[in-house]
Amino acid sequence: MKWQNALKDYQLYLKIERGLSKNSIDNYTRDVKKLINHLESHDIKISPIAITTETIQAFIYETAKQVNTRSQARLISGLRSFFSYLVFEDYRDSNPLELIESPKIGRKLPDILEEQEIDQLIAAIDLSKPEGERNRAILETLYGCGLRVSELTNLKLSDLFFEEGFIKITGKGDKQRFVPIVPTTQKYINIYIKEIRSHLNIQSGHEDTLFLNRRGKQLTRAMIFTIIKQLAEKIGLKKSISPHTFRHSFATHLLQNDADLRSIQLMLGHESITTTEIYVHLDKSHLNEVINKFHPRK
Repeated sequence: MKWQNALKDYQLYLKIERGLSKNSIDNYTRDVKKLINHLESHDIKISPIAITTETIQAFIYETAKQVNTRSQARLISGLRSFFSYLVFEDYRDSNPLELIESPKIGRKLPDILEEQEIDQLIAAIDLSKPEGERNRAILETLYGCGLRVSELTNLKLSDLFFEEGFIKITGKGDKQRFVPIVPTTQKYINIYIKEIRSHLNIQSGHEDTLFLNRRGKQLTRAMIFTIIKQLAEKIGLKKSISPHTFRHSFATHLLQNDADLRSIQLMLGHESITTTEIYVHLDKSHLNEVINKFHPRK
């Protein structure tokens, strides 16, 4: 079996059997491609069936010099998943990653935005330009609904159920959920639809896409990152933020205002409550409020 054939089979398995999105499949296969490039650059001619733990270990050692602990752990996890698939399909008798331990990593707590920082970012948007109304609606939706960036770019007009107070989101693995949408967010989306989107020359295949670029096509993930980065620079924000920062801020602010973890889990679309707990970190002042309010010895 050749590496490229094994990789294509694995990608089909992830798409059909696991029901993963293209982004998830790309993430799963990126580490396998790194291994293939390593073998080619070192002129190591060995198939995915015959490759040994020692060869993979040498690759991981070499890579570890260039990446942090978290990236190294992800690399090992990605390769372990690929070789588990080969074992599952009876191409191999054992997984060469079984004896390779992942480095221990702590939970990384990403930056969150305070409410006033979100207000400052939105206030910095230039509403005199047509894309200004769109960008305001984008930030309000990211923060107001706690969406992943891919969920935002894939949002459709037909997913908006404003009368019922919900939007339909297609998340990881094409799993759908309904997320509440507050009147303020609805207002800014409606302004964008009526005043900006209605005047665009919408390209074929994008008629139902909510957020469009100036050419009438769906926005890319990279464009959302750029919009946020430019606004952060404009207000002199020192934090490292991304579209995901708004999602994390959404969850954190809800919990700080006494929303229950289960409801937040459903809105974020997490299968496991443990995943929600990783996103929702609390500052010490809030923990003090909780202990003072609820502990019997307060």
